[in-house]
Amino acid sequence: MSTPTSTILVVEDDNIVRMLIVDVLEELEFAVLEADGGEKALEILQDTQIHIDLMMTDVGLPGMDGRELATEARKLRPALPILFASGYAESIDVPEDMHVIGKPFSIDQLRDKVKSIIE
Repeated sequence: MSTPTSTILVVEDDNIVRMLIVDVLEELEFAVLEADGGEKALEILQDTQIHIDLMMTDVGLPGMDGRELATEARKLRPALPILFASGYAESIDVPEDMHVIGKPFSIDQLRDKVKSIIE
């Protein structure tokens, strides 16, 4: 019996990067929702019918950045795990209960990070 698929919301304004992340996550058998920025992500998060196990967001989004998005996301879903993807991972300051993965990351790093957060 397989475990139910976990759903990950990927927020990334770069279409190619977002496509690559989505492809990798889908190959790892996660269900993936996509948003090209904070506003779209919040629209998805506001829909209480949609179950989301993890939000993975780029830090450098246009308009509302990843941290602002995380703050708003937590207002809607206080227990939502959040993973920031950043090219400046070592210098980014994130709240204690949130996670960071440095860009560029390998498929294995992404898989291990996501699994460690969700499981």
